[in-house]
Amino acid sequence: MARRNYHHGELRAALLDAAEALVRERGADGWSLREASARVGVSSSAAYHHFASRDALVRALRRRVLGELGERLSQEVGRTAGPEAGADHQRRLVAVGRTYVQWAVEDPSVARLAFGAGAPATGDPASDSTSDDSTSDAATPPHPHDVLDAELDRLVEVGGLPAAARPGADFVVWAAVHGLATLLVDGLARLDDPRAVAREAERVVRAVLTGLTREAVPSQGWPTPHSAHTERRTERGADK
Repeated sequence: MARRNYHHGELRAALLDAAEALVRERGADGWSLREASARVGVSSSAAYHHFASRDALVRALRRRVLGELGERLSQEVGRTAGPEAGADHQRRLVAVGRTYVQWAVEDPSVARLAFGAGAPATGDPASDSTSDDSTSDAATPPHPHDVLDAELDRLVEVGGLPAAARPGADFVVWAAVHGLATLLVDGLARLDDPRAVAREAERVVRAVLTGLTREAVPSQGWPTPHSAHTERRTERGADK
């Protein structure tokens, strides 16, 4: 193995890149920290300066993947906004759902890493942080759930969703969009081409939003789901 010299931050990023490539080749569990180290030309002991274990490397990769997805969702929403949207208040949320499904279909192994088998039991891959992989950029990208929440709040503000329907609506939309993505990635449902995937994602999002708009909220309200991310977000808010 040819040894390479890295600056401190460069080796961490290189190890994450190698781990992501291995995930695409073999899945979340079919490789070791030693293999990731060999791919970037360093010893396992050098890798341990950044990640105490293979699991720590996987946790860091999950966080990076979620950050990249959140950034992609935000960018698509930004491209969707504008005068051409007109009175179509659902258009921004359609962009969120469509982009999420397209991402999962385009990169299924990485999507499974983030939201599938091997993710923490809480259902939130970003919850599994440790001090051994805490290095981060100064600008933290948005979590995908925060992007979804912001767009649902915006929909309420413009009158496209009743305020009474807002509690828990993020999990209703996520369940539908993630369900479609899972069906496609696992081959349980098939669509002919990427355009059909985008159109089906749009249909799912619009159907869910229409249903939320028309639903009769029971007197006791609906259950309020939680994830590790939303719980952590609530804790941060309480600390302020």
